[in-house]
Amino acid sequence: MAVTTWWRKLSPRQLNVAVQAFSLIAIFFEGYDQGVMGGVNAAPDYVQEVGIGLPDGTVTSTVHQGGIVSIYYLGCIVGAFIGGWLADRIGRINGMVIGACFALVGGALQAATQSSSFILVARVVTGLGTGALTGITPVLVSEMSTADHRGGFLGYVFIANCKMPRFPHAPSRTLILVADLGISVAYWMSFGLSYVDNGYSEVRWRFLLAFQCFPALLLLAGVKLLPDSPRYLASVGRNDEARRVLEHLRGGYGPEVEKEFAEICVVAKDSKPASPLQFAKVLAGRGSGTAPHLGRRAWLSLWLQIMASWSGITAVTAYSPVLLTQAGYSSTKQNGLAGGLNTIGIIGTIISAQIVDRLGRRKCLMGGALGLFSVNLIAAALFEKSRADPTASTHIAPAAIAMLFLFNLIYAATWGTVAFLLPTEIFPSEMRAQGNGFGITGWAIGVGWTTLVNPIMFGSIESRTYFIFAGLNLIWVFVVFFFYPETKDRSLESIDALFSSSSPFYTKMEESYRQRSDILGIRKLSAAEAVGAAGSSPDGTAGHQRPAEDGEKLYDSSHHSIV
Repeated sequence: MAVTTWWRKLSPRQLNVAVQAFSLIAIFFEGYDQGVMGGVNAAPDYVQEVGIGLPDGTVTSTVHQGGIVSIYYLGCIVGAFIGGWLADRIGRINGMVIGACFALVGGALQAATQSSSFILVARVVTGLGTGALTGITPVLVSEMSTADHRGGFLGYVFIANCKMPRFPHAPSRTLILVADLGISVAYWMSFGLSYVDNGYSEVRWRFLLAFQCFPALLLLAGVKLLPDSPRYLASVGRNDEARRVLEHLRGGYGPEVEKEFAEICVVAKDSKPASPLQFAKVLAGRGSGTAPHLGRRAWLSLWLQIMASWSGITAVTAYSPVLLTQAGYSSTKQNGLAGGLNTIGIIGTIISAQIVDRLGRRKCLMGGALGLFSVNLIAAALFEKSRADPTASTHIAPAAIAMLFLFNLIYAATWGTVAFLLPTEIFPSEMRAQGNGFGITGWAIGVGWTTLVNPIMFGSIESRTYFIFAGLNLIWVFVVFFFYPETKDRSLESIDALFSSSSPFYTKMEESYRQRSDILGIRKLSAAEAVGAAGSSPDGTAGHQRPAEDGEKLYDSSHHSIV
């Protein structure tokens, strides 16, 4: 059997697990690569190798050091748009293969670094691959998920649940959790390698960078075994394949799946491919296509990630060692607490999986912003008290550190998931992967911006910076309340109706959705008529379980068993 049809031999549950596993690997790479440079920058041999400091590891050129770190995000921005455009043209799976190739080459080049110029080029190549993978993977899993589980699938470790036999869980609860896991693995590997030759060995940093190649190799070895997204297949006119993949993922072809497939076909029929420069036109409000207000969607995605970065997460993550030092903790305790801060996000993403589809995106964002406002305010007040009365710092420190842990927990449970989720939901199929690039761009801009500005802020006003973050989070509550849509329990196709309103306000978008969300009803089509018009059932099996092909496993939704 051809590699591209291997998935047909799997049961629906096995297929969902397979898609989940390779999505996990792709996002693990992003998380690991995001966290690895902290350990690399702490290695004296690396500092000397790239010419940014002294043999003892003291960095004398922080601008040079920051440039090496930050140029990676430039690669991510370019990779997100190029990879997204390719994924909209040649498929999500093929796009991931190309992204994994760049990630593999970039990781190998970083591990072989001989100079500053060498690693700058390597970081850009790695960024191209990471941007493509981070832009495409959430789109793939969003398009393969059911509407009522789409949010949770982006935030929780998925373990197949036999209690939902009709619709075996779709494949993406792992994504945000695995990003956090990648960051944590990078930290703990760095912590362990710091004891090799007292931290002066080149193995300390070269192995950390070389390890990036491992998930990239796994991805290249297996991702082509998976089917492409049914929504992508329908968007390029491959309706029979789209239906086959969809019914395999859902475990049958009952009325609900028939309606979902009909909506996919109807929307795909009106779509047309986006141009390579569509992202520039969209930002300027001149995007072409059948979907309305693409520019508004792009700016919503872009600013959501920027707001997430300015919630204070970058400062809490990057400056926790400084704050722990100020609190008077020993180096051993600092390392343990810093590792705990990096790991606590895993618990937050588990919480996110339980609430994002129950409360909705808006409530999670607004509630999260209020929580982060409170935590930042309390932490700032505690640090201010410590500044005013240094003798009290020993007693205040545990409470201040508890606020940092609580911050990471709240952020991971709300903004850390939803900021990556919304951009995958609000763009039409023909440019969903490319559209998600706006979210990735916002993430890169936000992280790069705060990484550049935070040292200046902390150097100037020190821990009072947290008062600024508190104020910003309060502003974000109102921004989300007035301008961001709710996508909970809504199919990807029906979300277009939210943007049919000429007004950018949430209330007006909801009015438009109530009027135009019935995709088939507006066109006066039944599900069967829409499927028939798509020409997807030449064997006359529309609305019924089709015969299994040789070696293929199908799921009988009426009897909850594999047939």
